[in-house]
Amino acid sequence: MKYLLFCCHEEKKLTALSKSELDALTDETSVYCEELQKSGHLIAAEPLEPIQMAITVRVQNGKVSVTDGPYAETKEQIGGFFLINARDLNEAIQVASRFPSARLGSLEVRPVKELRGCNWPAAAS
Repeated sequence: MKYLLFCCHEEKKLTALSKSELDALTDETSVYCEELQKSGHLIAAEPLEPIQMAITVRVQNGKVSVTDGPYAETKEQIGGFFLINARDLNEAIQVASRFPSARLGSLEVRPVKELRGCNWPAAAS
């Protein structure tokens, strides 16, 4: 089963890290992602640009509204995602708990719902 792990953290905490701390965190994450690829768990992973680059689009009564900023007012922002394969929720939680970024914020674990009839390209597994 596929699970999407939303990597959430306060950008202020991330930008407050020294270059060596950030490099160490990035290296540790890369090593873990390589392990997950080899084990068949990792499907895709991508970081996001800072929240200053975010745009929110809403449609109300047929009228499009575009505003600067993240999708919601929260203390933590989505910094990226990891799409994984896991046997069940317990295994997905175990995978999420080992991501270094969990020490800076949280990882939201959510099952991916399969849509029938959609001809979207499947993610490589």
